Amino acid sequence: MRLKTLCAVTALFAVGFAGVGRAAPDPNFHLFLCFGQSNMEGGGRIEERERTVDPRFQVLADFDQPDRGRTMGRWHAAVPPLTRRTRGISLVDSFGRTMVANLPAAHRVGVVKLGVSGTKIELWDKDAFRGYLAALPPADAWKTRIANEYDGDPYAYLVKLAKIAQQDGVIRGILIHQGESNFLDEDWPKKVKKIYGDLVRDLALDPAQVPLLAGEVVHADQRGEKANANVIMQRLPETLPNSHVISSAGIPCNPDRLHFTADGQRELGRRYAVKLLGLMGHEVKVAAEPIVKAAPSP
Repeated sequence: MRLKTLCAVTALFAVGFAGVGRAAPDPNFHLFLCFGQSNMEGGGRIEERERTVDPRFQVLADFDQPDRGRTMGRWHAAVPPLTRRTRGISLVDSFGRTMVANLPAAHRVGVVKLGVSGTKIELWDKDAFRGYLAALPPADAWKTRIANEYDGDPYAYLVKLAKIAQQDGVIRGILIHQGESNFLDEDWPKKVKKIYGDLVRDLALDPAQVPLLAGEVVHADQRGEKANANVIMQRLPETLPNSHVISSAGIPCNPDRLHFTADGQRELGRRYAVKLLGLMGHEVKVAAEPIVKAAPSP
């Protein structure tokens, strides 16, 4: 056998064996990238009912957690807390539960979730984050410490996890909750568009098939401390056509007027899910969590 032919045959066998043991991504395994600041991290109180979850709702472990049986980069049942740093629930918990409750039985939902409290949207810009972190005052050094947990580059860490997730499923949407730290920043929509574009390119996504959903911060009807962010956020679809703003109207918050209550997190996540289910062409038949009624503002 000639050398050229032998090399070709060897290459074919190599490709064949490389593919053994891993199936093609499941189109019915719907993946969602979730990132932002403190409300995305979440701190809502976990109730006993939330310690049981439909196994069709899964989370990709962000770190090794031997005490919880979790291994970074592997799928696990989405029992809260979903990430290593958080101790409570976030909007992503009820989002995923609402999704699987309304999707066909053969469909699954997987989330990749990161959050860094108190940080501006610039932290998620792969070209701007170094300058942003370098300019933080000493009092904000804790933000750098959190970013360092994600190898000093939260965006790259998100992309790394997303690429692992793509081996098993298909990314159907991007969920962000951020704005409190940019509540006076008129350029926020442009900055979000830039980050979305980076994700589309770095993950080879089809923007026509991957909407971005941005949730409002605590609403003015709850006397939200940073409610002006919602005014700016309403302009996001003008800048990024494939984006949708999720209302926080009527959703209760904690006394700090910055963070949603546990019930508020549940309702906000449900609203994200209702929007995405509609975009995916699925009728919402089951509400995973009851719609909460906000307490009147004093």
